Amino acid sequence: MGKQIIGDPLVINGRRLSLSRAVRAGDFVFLTGQVPMQSDAVMTHGSIEDQTRAVLEDITKTLALAGCDRNDVVKSMVWLTNQDDFPGFNSVYSEYFPENPPARSAIVSDLLVDAKVEIEVVAFKPQP
Repeated sequence: MGKQIIGDPLVINGRRLSLSRAVRAGDFVFLTGQVPMQSDAVMTHGSIEDQTRAVLEDITKTLALAGCDRNDVVKSMVWLTNQDDFPGFNSVYSEYFPENPPARSAIVSDLLVDAKVEIEVVAFKPQP
């Protein structure tokens, strides 16, 4: 079984990006790192909580396109631009993964866009 592209191409600020929203490979679904978006533009305003919630809502929608939900997420990778934002990020993140959370890595780094957070996830969902 080959790879399957999930969802429409990503567009930011009117420009189509050269990456897939998500890719299924066998029983795994890999989501591209997601930054907070509003009306196809990067969300550069709002608190870390607002931006984290926006990212996790988009991740939830993309997972649904692949026939998955947040319970299928086995790994997440988080980038924050400010270490002081971790408590606020973690508070919202724990609302979305309240039980049996996925394995997670987090780093502090500059992002390619002017946002506070980026999250990438991998889900495991056996195909029928």
